[in-house]
Amino acid sequence: MTKVIDPKKAELTLIRGGRTDAREFARLSLPDKISRLRESPAKKRLDLLIGDPEGERLAQALQPQELYLTFKEIGAVDALELLMLASPEQLEFFLDMELWERDSVSQAKALEWLGYLLEAGEEKMVGQLPQMDLELLILVLFREIAVGGGVGELLPDEERTADWDHSFDNLYFITFKNPKHARLIGTFLDIVFRRDRQLYQALMEGVKNEVESELEEEAYAFRTGRLADLGFPSREEAVSIYFRIDPGSFVPASEKKHLYPGGVESLPVPLRYDSLLARTLRRLDSEELLLELNYLINNALVAEETQLADGEAMQGVMERVSGYIIIALEFLGGDDEAKAADILERESFKRLFQLGNSIVQGVKKKAEHQSAADYPTGKALNGIREAHPRFYRGLDPDGIDGYREFAGMGDVRKFEEFLERLGG
Repeated sequence: MTKVIDPKKAELTLIRGGRTDAREFARLSLPDKISRLRESPAKKRLDLLIGDPEGERLAQALQPQELYLTFKEIGAVDALELLMLASPEQLEFFLDMELWERDSVSQAKALEWLGYLLEAGEEKMVGQLPQMDLELLILVLFREIAVGGGVGELLPDEERTADWDHSFDNLYFITFKNPKHARLIGTFLDIVFRRDRQLYQALMEGVKNEVESELEEEAYAFRTGRLADLGFPSREEAVSIYFRIDPGSFVPASEKKHLYPGGVESLPVPLRYDSLLARTLRRLDSEELLLELNYLINNALVAEETQLADGEAMQGVMERVSGYIIIALEFLGGDDEAKAADILERESFKRLFQLGNSIVQGVKKKAEHQSAADYPTGKALNGIREAHPRFYRGLDPDGIDGYREFAGMGDVRKFEEFLERLGG
């Protein structure tokens, strides 16, 4: 999710008042349109996609993660039109991000997204079905309906005399467990019954005979595999980026190693343009480094688990990653761009992140036994004591009462000075 965007270049793509002209945009080639989209704010990006004659083709040329971040930044209510443009593969990624809380499917989220797909239209729903795991569909229905009957079966007395809510074919009989969801589930099943009888029968048999825990386990395995193909590691691998190392004995590697798998894509992520990391990446102009940084961000997102579907949390994770790398680079070579470039050419982003994290955790340890005599001090100490320490903005020149991520060695030194004053 990483490309360093040059604001000077972005200005060249804008006309009067900073608004992109739709006719000018339509005349661009597909690669130029994609570049323009990546330079535009999320809402403008959506407007350009909707207004362009090639909007669907253009949207489907974007990476699934890229389109998903646009959707999250705008919000579901205002970005439903984006679902109409997305491919089944892109929407599959949306569902992989949205429906899961750790290793469990959120039924509330599953029903919410079923509603979105139905609102996008029957054809969109039918086009998405082949891309969805049968186990996931059965699991969602298992929690909403009871099924009796079946092909070639003689109904037991208790099923034959039961008061079923509905049957589409007089073979399978359905009762809705939650009347509030009956219309939503019924509409979905009606579409499946009319458009894909084989799938309908598989769903009915699955709800009758499968075990809920086994369905969820299988669906989770399929999701994990898909995310791995897109460059998202397992959680066991991901949490290793937070392993501590000793800053005092850290020596940068002498040779760069290839440290990311296939499937990783370099996509836009906001890096402060004048930061040491952004300047150094522009200097090196290396796609390999961007891919490696992207994979590190994916590791951090996976390590945070439930934050994958939270746009604000994702932004925070990306800021933490860039901040810790900057801390490591400045710790090793100050604000020297040439030294930073030399380090990035030899050392992995993962080890630099571990170094930056270890430095911040060292500040946290110094704050363990400090006590607060007033509100601002308490806020500052509460922030640094979080699992992932945060910088209290009251220590910034503008004195805002809130938190942000550590962004460089200047923040580390400022907090250490604060602790020294607090300790007398």
